[in-house]
Amino acid sequence: MTGVHVLKVFCGPDGRGGNPLGVVRDGASIPGREARQALAADLGFSETIFIDDAERGVVDIYTPSVRLLFAGHPLVGVAWLLGSTVLRPPAGDVPARRDGDVVWIRGHAKWAAGRRTERYASVAGVDALPAPPAGEGWLYAWAWQDEAAGVVRARAFPRRGGGVVEDEATGAAAMILTQELGRPLCVRQGAASEVLTRPHLDGTIEVGGRVLPSSVRPPGAVRR
Repeated sequence: MTGVHVLKVFCGPDGRGGNPLGVVRDGASIPGREARQALAADLGFSETIFIDDAERGVVDIYTPSVRLLFAGHPLVGVAWLLGSTVLRPPAGDVPARRDGDVVWIRGHAKWAAGRRTERYASVAGVDALPAPPAGEGWLYAWAWQDEAAGVVRARAFPRRGGGVVEDEATGAAAMILTQELGRPLCVRQGAASEVLTRPHLDGTIEVGGRVLPSSVRPPGAVRR
């Protein structure tokens, strides 16, 4: 194993925020779901992604507790790292592009099923939520910060075990909200992150964000 690259995905315009992502560039060095799941649990990031074929964009995504067919922040991060124009997670082909300092991926909201959105009356109401709120199941709490401009304040609570109490920034849930609202969004999530979205006429949704490198961890140095 060549080490784990750590990126910050969906950083704000000022470089703050961003959701940490573990990237194993040499996916072949960790074969098998059991070993990959164990590494993702050791890292403790909301997601870790394994690159199985950099040229073709074949990738495999894990949270600390489950394997995912699709996830926004790992795919945006890897598209930035590899300069890919298409990625291939288990859900299907995901086109990717770069526009200035923003990397975009494009997929289907159905790939992000299982995440429930709940609208709150105010930004203050979202900010006041405990982490996590009472209840079960994936919750995306949101409120309009500026409805006319499409600016949303959101917080994400996986509530599925694995030690991730609150997700700093999540593209998949932003896709679902974009489908529900039917308009482009600027989602200000977590402490200082920003997720951008654009719906398309064919039913696909683009999710975009800024990515910054964080560190490279040598083999064996995986725990946060």
